[in-house]
Amino acid sequence: VGCDRSKNLVDICGEKNFQAFVCDALSVPIRSGSCDACISIAVIHHFSTAERRLATIRELVRLLRPGGTALIYVWAMEQEYKNQKSKYLKEKNGSKDTVEEISTGMAQGPLSDQMPDSSSQDSACSDRLLHDSKDEGCDAKPVADSRLPVHTNRTSFHSQDLLVPWHLKGGTKKKGESVDTVLFPAGSKESQELSPVFHRYYHVFCEGELEAACRSLDCVRVQKSYYDQGNWCVVLEKL
Repeated sequence: VGCDRSKNLVDICGEKNFQAFVCDALSVPIRSGSCDACISIAVIHHFSTAERRLATIRELVRLLRPGGTALIYVWAMEQEYKNQKSKYLKEKNGSKDTVEEISTGMAQGPLSDQMPDSSSQDSACSDRLLHDSKDEGCDAKPVADSRLPVHTNRTSFHSQDLLVPWHLKGGTKKKGESVDTVLFPAGSKESQELSPVFHRYYHVFCEGELEAACRSLDCVRVQKSYYDQGNWCVVLEKL
């Protein structure tokens, strides 16, 4: 049984005859102790506070039966580890003059399709996003520079808390042309119409951070903690 915050993704699962439903990772409508195993891939790094990130792990553990196991993947701050670059850093785009298009219905585990954009429009979006969150009473602490940094695609991280621009497939296309084959110079009017830019919040995890959060729960034993292609991963067991 799968679940996701995105109704579009859940609908795709339904079309493929998979069992899935829409829910929030902080409140999963499944009976406590009813799962043999749980998997959380590329989810927890989207929560904006340490308290929420820990709460998602606690909710995951709640679902497990005693002796049940969970696998958790989060994006790593360290994209170069033991002198090896991650797949994310290696997969640089060949051309700077084209826009990579991402289907609005696609999700990914090791996140590898983020697109950078340094336009003033994007900077304004990041300002607006943070100010909106403050207006809504989020528990983000005030900082001297109120802007979250916008990450540049296929580069190392310089902040644990950041915004990643996503160019989503959409907009207009000429008759007879496939959206996949229409490419315009990045930043052009045509490009912006074709690929609207959205910002997603990420907290990238430092070495040991995910494991420490798991170990802080007294009902959990960490079986394994490891690095995998730019992700920190933990396998835990419910006691």
